[in-house]
Amino acid sequence: MQFHLAINLERMNSDARMGDVARHTLDMVRLAEQGGFHTAWAAEHHALEMTIAPNPFQILTWWAMHTEKIRLGSAVAVAAYWHPINLAGEAAFTDLLSGGRLEFGIGSGAYQREFDRMHPRLKQSDAWRYVHEMLPAVKALWAGDYEHDGEFWSFPVSTSVPKPLQKPHPPVWLAARAPVTFNYAVQNNCRIMSWPLTRPFAEVELYKARLEEAVQANPGCPRPTFAVMRHTAVYENKNEWEIPVKAVQRALGQFENLFRNLGDVVNGFPKEIPLADLANRDEYNPRMLSENLMFGTPAEVAAKLKRYQQLGVDAFVYYASMGLDRGRQKRSLELFCSEVMPAFA
Repeated sequence: MQFHLAINLERMNSDARMGDVARHTLDMVRLAEQGGFHTAWAAEHHALEMTIAPNPFQILTWWAMHTEKIRLGSAVAVAAYWHPINLAGEAAFTDLLSGGRLEFGIGSGAYQREFDRMHPRLKQSDAWRYVHEMLPAVKALWAGDYEHDGEFWSFPVSTSVPKPLQKPHPPVWLAARAPVTFNYAVQNNCRIMSWPLTRPFAEVELYKARLEEAVQANPGCPRPTFAVMRHTAVYENKNEWEIPVKAVQRALGQFENLFRNLGDVVNGFPKEIPLADLANRDEYNPRMLSENLMFGTPAEVAAKLKRYQQLGVDAFVYYASMGLDRGRQKRSLELFCSEVMPAFA
């Protein structure tokens, strides 16, 4: 099993200084590289302090200048926010500057609030159509001269400048939960990253079943790499279990605000929705969060991960950003590297 790190530049309130946040994020990526992680992932989000990522390729280039081996991925570039020529060139330049370490992740995007600002009048539920038009265009631009006349973009003969260092192009990843996306990933030789949010292990089993259905429906297409992301916190004392749970509850209260597009965002900080007001509050029950997320002592986390490995998950994505204080974030990653990963060597 491979291990990947997903981390945001994260300010949960205005007291957090941006310089401290940036230094911490880079420290975590360096620590992951030293610990043997395969890939570090940067997101794309706009006008939100809890996920500061206006251009994932700029973040990846920054990380590339301070690392040597760890691969660097966009999780994910939101197709509807880009033009194909722009996206192809930005990604290729990142691959060049990183010495061929780019993992190219593309997806539909998360919050309607962001679409209202970045692509007005587009519903998030329709954004997968942009992915389906964008990806073939980007790959064609990486290959050479290409003319495009599609539903969403049209341009005369052009090409990606520069070209990616990796040939024929960097590995392509899709963020997938819906059956249509699993099917598209298999048909187009894309690797898959899924995020079950806070739901039980049965949700991971559902995604694995969708992957197998897509493989069976497309004979001759290889089975893609299957990665699953979870919020992760490792601690030494079992009595500490409530600390990451309370941190993630606060973050998820803001997360729900964004999913519902309530408009309660001031200077980039979403108002936290009280958990008692949520119809789906069972998903945020403390014991369920502790069980469903990758929280626990090293032995408990290793046991949870074994279930993922036995199911057929090829890569586990350690999601570090959830409002936990920076000291505990670092200690958790250190424990993961030193006491969890050796069980999967």
